[in-house]
Amino acid sequence: MRVAVAGGTGVVGRHTVHALQAAGHEVVVLSRSRGIDVHAGSGVVAAIEGCAAVVDVTSVQTTSGRVSREFFGGVTRSLLAAERDAGVPHHVALSIVGAVEAPAAYYAGKALQEELVQRSGAGWSILRATQFHEFAAQLVGTAEKRFHLVPAMRSQPIAAAEVGAALAGIAAGEPRGLDRDLAGPLVEQMPDLVRRYLAASGRRGRVVTVPIPGRWGRALRDGTILPGADARLGRQTFAEWLEAR
Repeated sequence: MRVAVAGGTGVVGRHTVHALQAAGHEVVVLSRSRGIDVHAGSGVVAAIEGCAAVVDVTSVQTTSGRVSREFFGGVTRSLLAAERDAGVPHHVALSIVGAVEAPAAYYAGKALQEELVQRSGAGWSILRATQFHEFAAQLVGTAEKRFHLVPAMRSQPIAAAEVGAALAGIAAGEPRGLDRDLAGPLVEQMPDLVRRYLAASGRRGRVVTVPIPGRWGRALRDGTILPGADARLGRQTFAEWLEAR
């Protein structure tokens, strides 16, 4: 089976590509380095011809609702249009648990993405996952700092590799519609995860917990972004992920 992965060089994308290849599938990575611009749509139709599915794991680093909507709206519209032209029967999108319930900041774009996919009329699957273990490292960044500002946030983080494997399995099958939530095995506090990451990696800096104001901030704290009761749970804990690094 031939499967295209948009964002195939990112945190989850590279695991999705690896899982698909390990299962014997041919993978087409849609990226600018290969002359394909999924936001503008250039080169996409030719690249995905003959594919059974397109997996969208693109992402943008922003806390702006406007920027997030522009990015995910643009990419989703572009991919769906290209898939119609190329005759690709299955669109697979990675979303975030709680995005629809709290469509603000970064989540605003993910909520729009879900809306566009569900309205497309094509065969589609949406997998909502919680934050990745890697998110703690992303919050720290690469620069040395005296203080690390971390949002007050309850999360049930999961390994990106497990999300990638789940997406690969979905792409290899028939469209599922809205799939069950996918989350890690334990509920954690994000500031604590960042402290543990700093200690394990030998990094310095004091973690300062910041309550984000507004609807989105409340959602980060009150359990809105935690998975539903019927969620599938991954196996690797954050502690195990740290040890593996």
